[in-house]
Amino acid sequence: MSVTDYWFYHLEASTLEGVLPGLLEKTLEKGWRALVKLPESKLAELDSFLWTFRDDAFLPHGRDDEPQAELQPILLSASTHSAKGFDAVFLLDGELVEDMDGVNRAMVMINGRSQEDVQRERGRWKTLKDAGANLAYYQQDDRGRWEKKA
Repeated sequence: MSVTDYWFYHLEASTLEGVLPGLLEKTLEKGWRALVKLPESKLAELDSFLWTFRDDAFLPHGRDDEPQAELQPILLSASTHSAKGFDAVFLLDGELVEDMDGVNRAMVMINGRSQEDVQRERGRWKTLKDAGANLAYYQQDDRGRWEKKA
């Protein structure tokens, strides 16, 4: 069984919408299948955004509440509890996936403009660190570039 690496992305200069498509593109370039776990209240909005985020780009994706979800290279879900069959998992707004068996990398997205988000993800970091997880922490500089801090 593989061990999941957890990469925390602390957004400061950009919004989630500004960075998520690029990270998903890189995930697909690796040949990986991605699960994006987010609250139900944001599912339709993110689904729509990923179809229209750029005129010259296409991110093939679908929702787990639609037909042929198992065929999607990027799956958006508010309800899944298992990441089996996925190589990468993106965790938005504090969401969790209980079964991470077989996942290579989990990307925890942190809204740096929200103290609630920052505090919640500090707690997640501590819990994972105490459990011996492989962790990395990236923070944006004032120009939006990622710097590895831990």
